[in-house]
Amino acid sequence: MNTLQVQLKSIDDKVKFSSVSRQNDEVITDYFPPFGTGEGYTPLELILISLSSCLGTVLLTLIRGKMQKEIISYKTNATGIIKEEHPKAFSQIDLELIIESKDVEESDIERALYAAEEKLCPVWAMIRGNVKVNVTYKIIR
Repeated sequence: MNTLQVQLKSIDDKVKFSSVSRQNDEVITDYFPPFGTGEGYTPLELILISLSSCLGTVLLTLIRGKMQKEIISYKTNATGIIKEEHPKAFSQIDLELIIESKDVEESDIERALYAAEEKLCPVWAMIRGNVKVNVTYKIIR
């Protein structure tokens, strides 16, 4: 059975936490005032980072590896739309991918996106059915 573990501890008298996993640097999470001090990532920001990096990992691995295309640079701009009612979860996430490449075609990106959503990105699999995810992309030559 595969497992992942993190350790989390409070580090102030509000809701600021330090988390670590394996031998990586700590990640500081917090919340906006008055509950927190705003001195760390919020849990929802970490979801955006997790989805963006998971998708990026799948796309770069497939396009560079399996498709044998060159990616010069890759960037994601992620925006989460937060519901008005509690729990204040995302109702929608918009991902804008910016891919710099001389030989990547739209069909390559479409195939990789399909594989990421349907089979390969565990973060997307966890939010599927709960949050609408819109992906747009731009290829820079």
